[in-house]
Amino acid sequence: MLTVLMVLDAIVSIALIAVILGQEAKAGGLGGMDGSSDAVFTGKVRGIEALLARLTVILGILFAVITIIIARITS
Repeated sequence: MLTVLMVLDAIVSIALIAVILGQEAKAGGLGGMDGSSDAVFTGKVRGIEALLARLTVILGILFAVITIIIARITS
C-alpha cells in the first residue's frame, strides 16, 4: 500500500510540474506593481489556460492529500 501511494505521489508531482510549466506567464509578476491597469485586470481565463489552471488546483490538492496519507502511515 505504501509503495503504491509513493509511486502515485511521484506521478502526481511530475504531472503537477508539467502542468505548471505549460502555463503562460501572467502579467509579469512583480512588474504589475507599477499600477498599470492591464497588469491588474487581465479578464477571465478561457480555453486551454482555464483547463491548466483547474488541473493545477486539482493536482496540487491531490498531491497534498496523498503526501499527508503517506506521512500518517509511516509515523
